[in-house]
Formats: sequence, structure tokens, C-alpha cells
Amino acid sequence: MVDSWVNAAERIGSDLHLELTGPGGRRAALIRALREAVRSGRLAPGTRLPPYRSLAADLGVARNTVADAYAELVAEGWLTSRQGSGTRVAERAEPLRPAARVPVKAPPRARGPRHDLKQGTPDASAFPRTAWLASYRRALQQAPNEVFGPGDPAGRLELREALTEYLARARGVRTAPDRIVICSGFAHALRLLFGGGVLRGPLAVEAYGLGFHREVLAAAGVRTVPLPLDEHGARVDRLERERAVLLTPAHQFPTGGPLHPARRAAVIDWARAQGGLVLEDDYDGEFRYDRRPVGAVQGLDPEHVIHIGSVSKSLSPAVRLGWMVLPERYVGAVLDAKGEREAWASVLDQLGLADFIGSGAYDRHVRRMRQRYRGRRDRLVAALAEHAPHIVATGVAAGLHAVLRLPPGTEASAVKAAAWQGVALDGLAAFRHPETDMPVHDGLVVGYATPSEHAYGPALDALCGALPPP
Repeated sequence: MVDSWVNAAERIGSDLHLELTGPGGRRAALIRALREAVRSGRLAPGTRLPPYRSLAADLGVARNTVADAYAELVAEGWLTSRQGSGTRVAERAEPLRPAARVPVKAPPRARGPRHDLKQGTPDASAFPRTAWLASYRRALQQAPNEVFGPGDPAGRLELREALTEYLARARGVRTAPDRIVICSGFAHALRLLFGGGVLRGPLAVEAYGLGFHREVLAAAGVRTVPLPLDEHGARVDRLERERAVLLTPAHQFPTGGPLHPARRAAVIDWARAQGGLVLEDDYDGEFRYDRRPVGAVQGLDPEHVIHIGSVSKSLSPAVRLGWMVLPERYVGAVLDAKGEREAWASVLDQLGLADFIGSGAYDRHVRRMRQRYRGRRDRLVAALAEHAPHIVATGVAAGLHAVLRLPPGTEASAVKAAAWQGVALDGLAAFRHPETDMPVHDGLVVGYATPSEHAYGPALDALCGALPPP
């Protein structure tokens, strides 16, 4: 009778690495190796050993050699053997314990903050697990076999097509699928553009911004030139001979204002006149609460703007997916920098996100979170009006964070007081470019999106308790 595939798998058994060395024959060496594996704890009590046929084939010895070794170790109490259960390590075959040592007391583990108001992270408890799972399942069921190969460095066409439609509709971006390159996020985009030799510095940046991005640029040998900020956004009139400028025009990070329409037009004029380039960081462009979101600067001139976005703020930083919408002349260079195969962004996640966008689940999630974050910001403003009316949240009603402007000279003490209250947040100074000549403004950067819904109230109470008096 022909054995079933189950029986064939049973004959193959589990892998077991043994070194048959030392004096004596193969049987003695095998017994010695098995004893040592049990004695050292490498084979734990209860571990099932491979059938003697498969172990004999793996070791290149006779079946009787393995059968005899098993039988002797069973007789000695190292192993047990029972019909239907196979040969296992005996439960009493304890490994040798090391000599007693004076226990070293581990240092106390540092406790994290009770209230997390750090900027840049969406409410993790709001991740749309059910809808995401449905999209992922559909994507896997419909995926052709070639999906499970190396992957196109441009990204899956399904996702690039979905992004083309979504970005045109929601952000006013003018593009086509062959002008989009998928990446793993904004920092990855910077590494490809500058570390990959596609672009060179100097690069103008806003005087306040994320220090991590400046570190990425510095690691690529790029000198950054700070542009001052005022109530209308970055002073693009200060642009000179820089090759490119990096802006957060929808919602300046972290100060919170949008780039004035006249300055949007002016930076495009500069790019055209100087042969320069605008890098648009659209990190939270969907989240505007007092009016419809402002369209992307890329829509003004697709050949002079690289539009960069991701799902880190809108969905989750755990979904490591972003995109670059490129002028035609840069597509080939970016793909060359990325390499012949997709090495960064999971192809399966790309398919899941394509379905998530195409099914309308992404729009529904953004609308739901827009309402939730608007409520969070309103609660922050109301708490300040009640408990600290001398402090206001500046910037437009948008995004996942707000800046609380403080009396001069109080920022450092307020950050320390917040830490005493168990509140994790950043001072505005942490985002200041070290070479800017802007006047110093004291403030706190409060990420009101980060806590879960039930934790937000206590976090606000603790925050208000840390604010300086008038």
C-alpha cells in the first residue's frame, strides 16, 4: 500500500543537529552527542526526537545504530519511548545547572510617562483593524502569483493607480501612475533623493522642523539653510541660490500655520526662474478642521514640485508606506537609487492599501478621525480657556498637534513640570534649526491625537497642572 503524504512527512521528521565526534564507533558517538544535548538543555524535557529512520538518513548512519542508541538512552533514563508518541526526552532529564552565583540585582526599570502627548503619532487604538483585514484578505485572494516575487521598485501598479485617483481628488495633485514611486515613508524618501545622489544641496528648510529629518540630510552630506517663519509661513522671499526648498505648506510643522497663497505662487516662480525644486512634505494634509483642506502646492506646477506623503499620520506609522509624486525627469534617477528590486515597502501591504483606498475604507477612516481629532483639539482649547486663559493654542485648526505659546523664559520649566506630572511632550525649542536668526518663542508642542479616547481627559488635566501661571 502506498504511504500517504502524512506518513511521508512523519518519516522526514524534525531537524536535529548533532556532531558525531570523539573516540569509539558511530553508536558511541551518537549516544554521547544525545546525552550532551539533553544535559546542556539544548534538548528540553518533553522534546520529541526524530524517528530513527529519518535521523539515520540525516546522519548517514545505519538505522540499527540509531535504534540501538535510542534504546540504550531509554534504558538509562535520558529518553522515553511509547507507542504512538515516539521517542522523547525524559521529563526528569534535567540539564546541568551552573554553579551557584551571587544574584545580581537588576536595576529598576524606568517607568514610562503616564500621559503621552508627544507629537506625530495618531491614536493607535483607532486603527481600523476590521476594514484593514478585509482589504488585506481581498488583496491576497485576488493577487496574481507574480506578486510573491521580488517586486517592482516603483511599487505595485494597483497602489500607484489608487494613489493617482485619491491624490487628485483629495489633495489636488496632478500626476499619473508612472510618476509615482512607492517608499517606506518621508525619511526614506529623503534618503533616496539625497543619499541616492538624485538631488544635491544646499537645501533651504523651514526654521522650525523635525530634527530627525535634518539628521537624515546631514548624514547625506546636505547643508540645510533655514528660512524664517512668520504668520504667513516660510519667508520664501529669502530663497537665494539653494537648489531646492523643503516646505510643509498645508500645515507648517510644528508651528501650525499654512503657507500663504501669495507665497505658494512665489515659491513656484522661484523654482521656475532658478531651475529649482520644491519638496512638499504633505504629512497631515487631510486633517483640516475649520474648512476644507488646502490643495497641494504640486498642483501649481507638477514639473517643479516633488510631493511626498505617507499613511504614518492618517492611518498608522506601523504601515510603512509612503509615496513620491515626481517630475518626469526624476523618475528614472529615483528608481536607479532604489535598486532593481523592492527592498523596503512590503508588496503585500501595498496591495492591502490599494484595496483599502479603492474600496472607500480609507476615506471613511480619514473622515472619522478628522471628527475625532477636531474634538480633541476643541477639548484642549476649552481646557486652556478654563484653567489657563493666558495660554492659547496657536496655528490653524488642523493636524494632530498644537503649539501652546508660553510666557517668555518659561518653556524649560514647563517641560520639566510636565514630566513631574507624568506628561511626555516636547518644547518648541527642540524643533528650532540651530542656525536660524529668528527670535526665540517659548512654547509646548502638544500631540492631542496620541492618547486613546479614555486616556485623553486625564492627560489634559495633568497638562493644565503643569502650565506656568500668568
